[in-house]
Amino acid sequence: MRTTVTQNVSFLSATEMLAGTLVQPEGTPPFPTALLIAGSGPLDRDGNHKKMQLNVSHDLAGELAAIGWATLRFDKRGIGESGGEYLSTGFFDEIADIEAAVEWLDAHPDVGCIVAIGHSAGAIQIAHLAAGETILNGGVLLATSAKTGEETLRWQAAEMQDVLVPAPIKALLRLFRTSVLKQQDKAIQSLKATTTDVARIQLVRTNAKWMREFMAYDPFPALRSAQIPLLAITGSKDVQVDPADIATIREIAPEGIDAHVIDDVDHILRYEGAAISNPRLYRKQLEKPIDPRVIDAIDSWLRRFPRSEPTSRSGG
Repeated sequence: MRTTVTQNVSFLSATEMLAGTLVQPEGTPPFPTALLIAGSGPLDRDGNHKKMQLNVSHDLAGELAAIGWATLRFDKRGIGESGGEYLSTGFFDEIADIEAAVEWLDAHPDVGCIVAIGHSAGAIQIAHLAAGETILNGGVLLATSAKTGEETLRWQAAEMQDVLVPAPIKALLRLFRTSVLKQQDKAIQSLKATTTDVARIQLVRTNAKWMREFMAYDPFPALRSAQIPLLAITGSKDVQVDPADIATIREIAPEGIDAHVIDDVDHILRYEGAAISNPRLYRKQLEKPIDPRVIDAIDSWLRRFPRSEPTSRSGG
């Protein structure tokens, strides 16, 4: 077990001060550093929701520290100790926050090369940055997608309708001549019709701006024109993004992108022995560590980057 130094830090993005945690390994800087980006929803720096302690970012930070990498992870706007308001924050506002975090790291004297590691929607945001001028040296896309957000939401509904909906509810849906897919379509159409940052959808106040931007965003062009090395990993039991998108990424991605499907791994990167992953059982899944094959794949890929010397960055 490596000794680490953990600091609470903050950085400015637009007019908002965002709070995070910088973890550095023992030794002499500069350190190779990974910026950890959580998925969708009101997640804190550890990747946690008030109703579900996923700890994806927290656990990744620990695993990366063990192999000598520093990490930065931060609370989303309006979450934890960060300023701003979560519900009014858009998909591209979050990308701007990621860019601000990268710039903060680039200016830090203890930071060498910088790799961003994103999970789920965070992976799509990293792919977006990879297609433009960036000071990132590489990106890791965990549980990523090559579809538009709307296509992914529709795929999710089709994939999960049998595991998420109890039999009595299915009977009621049939009685009222509807289905999970029809309800999902209704929600999508309602969101697309909104014009405000926040809207009430099916009686719930929703981050409508974020959802509109996410549903419209197509990561395909960004993946096809990535300017930095990327690693894409999705589990074969993922029911929130389509594992088949990895094959699409292999076909369209330029040289320097590695893409893998890891057998029997779910959306939260844990081993899943059941035939179908059930998000209703994620709490039980979280008793397991991140699957070692995911960590090994990241570790192996990160070995291409120098461990102690800063590298030149395409944007700086």
